[in-house]
Amino acid sequence: MSRVCQLTGKRANNAMAVSHSHRRTKKLQQVNLQERRLWWAEGKRHVRLRVSTKALKSITRKGLDAYARQLGVDLNRF
Repeated sequence: MSRVCQLTGKRANNAMAVSHSHRRTKKLQQVNLQERRLWWAEGKRHVRLRVSTKALKSITRKGLDAYARQLGVDLNRF
């Protein structure tokens, strides 16, 4: 399974690691994904999702159903 947030679609970012002598090497900045079992009130069941911590913060603020609707994600798939 790839490291992609199932709600927002966030994935890894290509970046450079810069040493003290300013040598640059490629590195991958991974998304902070958390496996969570969240209550979906409209579906009256729990949904298991791999979401980023940014998405978790938004879910606690807006609610799972409203946030998924805003992003255009169908929660019946999960």
